[in-house]
Amino acid sequence: MPYSVTLPSGSGQATLVNSTQGDGKTFEQLRLECLQKGKLFEDPDFPAVDDSLFFSQRVPVNFEWKRPGEVCKDPKFITGGATRTDICQGQLGDCWLLAAIASLTLHEDTLKRVVPHDQDFDRGYAGIFHFQVSPSLYSFPMTSNPNQTHLVVQFWQHNKWMDVVVDDRLPCVRSNLVFVHSADNTEFWSALLEKAYAKLNGSYESLKGGSTMEAMEDFTGGVCEMYETKNAPTNLFLILKKAVERGSMLGCSIDITSSAESEAQTTTGLVKGHAYSITGVEEVNYRGSKVQLIHVRNPWGQVEWNGPWSDNSREWNTIDSSEKTRLLHNSLDDGEFWMEFGDFKANYDKIEICNLTADSLSDDVRKKWEVNLFEGNWIRGSTAGGCRNYIDTFWTNPQFKLRLDHPDDGDKLCSVIVALLQKNRRRLRKEGLDMETIGFAIYEAPDDQDHQGKDFFRYNGSKVRSRSYVNMREVSERFRLPPGNYLLVPTTFQPHHEADFLIRIFSENKAGAIEMGNTIKADLPEPPKPNPPEEETDEEKGLRRLFEQIAGSDKAISARELQHVLNNVLSRRKEVKFDGLTLNTCHSIINLMDVDNTGMLEFEEFKVFWEKLKKWIMLFLSYDTDRSGRMSSYELRSALNAAGKQSESLQCNLNTII
Repeated sequence: MPYSVTLPSGSGQATLVNSTQGDGKTFEQLRLECLQKGKLFEDPDFPAVDDSLFFSQRVPVNFEWKRPGEVCKDPKFITGGATRTDICQGQLGDCWLLAAIASLTLHEDTLKRVVPHDQDFDRGYAGIFHFQVSPSLYSFPMTSNPNQTHLVVQFWQHNKWMDVVVDDRLPCVRSNLVFVHSADNTEFWSALLEKAYAKLNGSYESLKGGSTMEAMEDFTGGVCEMYETKNAPTNLFLILKKAVERGSMLGCSIDITSSAESEAQTTTGLVKGHAYSITGVEEVNYRGSKVQLIHVRNPWGQVEWNGPWSDNSREWNTIDSSEKTRLLHNSLDDGEFWMEFGDFKANYDKIEICNLTADSLSDDVRKKWEVNLFEGNWIRGSTAGGCRNYIDTFWTNPQFKLRLDHPDDGDKLCSVIVALLQKNRRRLRKEGLDMETIGFAIYEAPDDQDHQGKDFFRYNGSKVRSRSYVNMREVSERFRLPPGNYLLVPTTFQPHHEADFLIRIFSENKAGAIEMGNTIKADLPEPPKPNPPEEETDEEKGLRRLFEQIAGSDKAISARELQHVLNNVLSRRKEVKFDGLTLNTCHSIINLMDVDNTGMLEFEEFKVFWEKLKKWIMLFLSYDTDRSGRMSSYELRSALNAAGKQSESLQCNLNTII
């Protein structure tokens, strides 16, 4: 019977996921279970073993996993407020993560949503440290047992809020924490937060090397931009002003050229290599003209700017007294000061902005960005076309139609931020996969709704594009475009390189966006529903036994495990010439069949794939007329025509799998 499947369209709303646990239990269920049984929680999904530490090397010393109560006599979650001194780097190259955590401490409201402060190791202690959870979740019975210990942390990952549950066993050497720790050795919030982030990414080693902006996005669900002040757009002041109005998180820093310059103080009272935050942007009347001012905060010291518009400078004596009182109300605290925008650009080198979306952690009612969001894949032989240098395959990349109708307030152009993010790459390091080199291009688009072919890109240049292709998790760029229709093409640099991606399109006003060619139509019978276990055929029972043997306790298989299952089963089929499936092919299969986006296949998903595969094999054998074990383009076209009229993307996906 005919059927039609429409793939998900763009939406800016994140999906809340209660738990990442393999058994599907929520934080509340696990905690209550531990309280009732009177035992310490031991996380089966991130156990206290060497594999949770490193995947490419042996543990260099004999680590012990200890709970905070075994490290010191009186452990605390937070002592005297969460500050930068709580975040001391250990024996791991994750300073990028620590800088993001330190930045969170500058934004108290956001930090308290990420790290609720009403938890500790005393009365009611259960080791549960949770993120963005309603107080109503604590409505279950409490006990006085002080030994129940597991942590729930919530991060934003790929448009989902993830509750990451871990126990509080931390790697130690002679009772000293090996990784992140506080200067106060009785304080543990930062060490537990790092452990939750390590679990989310597969291991502690997976946290080596990264960008502060990457972690900041995981903490907030926002999108980050970076500007060099010496090469900034002419409207940088307006960008900063609007960012502050939207409640964005802004930081700035002065570059260092050597380690000797780190923490060096300039004659004007600024510190090199320091992370400052920007907390205000204003314009004031000064001697008959407008002066642009930036409010900066140094969270870690008493030294501050001593030039024009500093706290006691004479400039303040020449402006309206009420204006002076309003602007200096918070700046008299040590470490906070105003600077004229020209001085700011002359002294600081980099600005980072984390733009928060409407579904961010903040309860602030200030205006937020409008967001369109899509998830997709680059699949070898199907949608992994590479950059414009590879014109023969570039057109096969995913394409997204963007319509801008409403210019910014008081402007003729539309502000747009495009953020392209590759998913799960840290977790995939265990399988030898690292960050792909990614980028995107935007074209002025015709009015039709068709997926554009090779000739369109051969004869039309891009309107704008990402400044470069980089091997970072995310590439983001801000543009100002006239109202109209545009075509967005995200790509890897090289063709045939596979990855999953998330693309977010931020606009000041609501914009329309769709994925081109996202409707699949075919005259195919619906695949049979898998039989329940008690009605399984002998073949299905054999598959289940093999699947469960390989899957283990998590009851799901990775690409490498799928490769083992399929190679084991298909090698027994005499009618098919079979040399074994590659790991890339198995990644593609998971991309196509993983309906719950876990990155793995559960048995029910695998059975659906197996039924499809049997039909594809029959189709293949029917049209492999020369019995070569391969299909020419002519044979493939005939086979697809026999199956029904299908979209190009489905044809390519079938080609990839077969």
